[in-house]
Amino acid sequence: MTQDLLRDPIYRRRHFSPETIEQCVRWYITYRLSYRDLVAMMAEQGVVVSHTTIMRWVLRYVPEYERRWARHASQVNPSWRMDETSVPVRGGNCYLYRAVDTQGKSVDSLLCASRCREAAQAFFRAAVNRTETGWPSKINVDGHAATHLALRLLKGEDNRWQSVRVRSSRYVNNVIEQDHQAVKRRCAPMLGLKTFRTAKITLAGIELAHRIRKGQFLLPDRRLGQLSLKQLWEFALYPPEGDSRPTFASDTRSTLPAPELNIRRPPHPQGEAGNLQDKPRRYARKIFDGRGLYQLIVPSGGRYWRYNYRFAGRARTLAYGVFPDVSLQKARARHLEAKRLLADGIDPSTRKQDIVGAAKA
Repeated sequence: MTQDLLRDPIYRRRHFSPETIEQCVRWYITYRLSYRDLVAMMAEQGVVVSHTTIMRWVLRYVPEYERRWARHASQVNPSWRMDETSVPVRGGNCYLYRAVDTQGKSVDSLLCASRCREAAQAFFRAAVNRTETGWPSKINVDGHAATHLALRLLKGEDNRWQSVRVRSSRYVNNVIEQDHQAVKRRCAPMLGLKTFRTAKITLAGIELAHRIRKGQFLLPDRRLGQLSLKQLWEFALYPPEGDSRPTFASDTRSTLPAPELNIRRPPHPQGEAGNLQDKPRRYARKIFDGRGLYQLIVPSGGRYWRYNYRFAGRARTLAYGVFPDVSLQKARARHLEAKRLLADGIDPSTRKQDIVGAAKA
């Protein structure tokens, strides 16, 4: 009678060995590889695996690896530098909120669907609830009005935010601006992030590998013990018996409310504009609805429906109207009609000019 192999419970009913799964996930989040690159590399080792299988491994095991590495996380400095960077997801832009301390160590990261006040508040709530971060004494941010408003409103939720010094110095944030490049370089070989859930888990794994590279975990010194990256992973995932480090049953960030996680949420122009009247915007920004349709928000408060396209080799912009005179449903209907005209080889801007000229005549 056959006996079950002794393996970690998270690998039960898996066709491939735990070593193969861990190696593929570790290589993907650490090195600048695509899923198909990993398929070719594993084939040289005699392991035939599909790129979609590796993708499912990443989505399944990255959150578990994060929890196990968290047992060995070291404390960060209470002085933070916080900033957000755009990440393309399914044709639109999401924003990855990140923070580092004075020494460049990563504090936390959170992917949000928009760059609004609620997203900034969700990031700060998640950051202070991490076991290894603690409470900040200073936070340096850029001039984005939504971030400053979020920090002011957080002072009413918790008195500890009253003692946090908030400053806005551009040159001080150079540390976090340079740290963004590690994530940007890793995302370059990818064919694109198709869903918000995939992007969230994949970027969390990339952040984990980035923290490991910066030595933010209390593990044996690689120089003294001649330990490889694989051996460090084995020590973190399966600590030796008698290790007294605390264990965490779950990630505390999973219990925090995050209203910004719905990427398909349509823009709500009245909500954010009303909260930022005391500090107007300095730059125009875009909120994408999908298939090229976006809403242009100018510093004066105007909101315009726009669509950028190319016709006969030239870049053009088609205006659908001004919000709220043109609602989201009307803008989508006009955008669908413009896409149909382009499919028939007709320039929608020229057709619009003909209709306007005929109405005036």
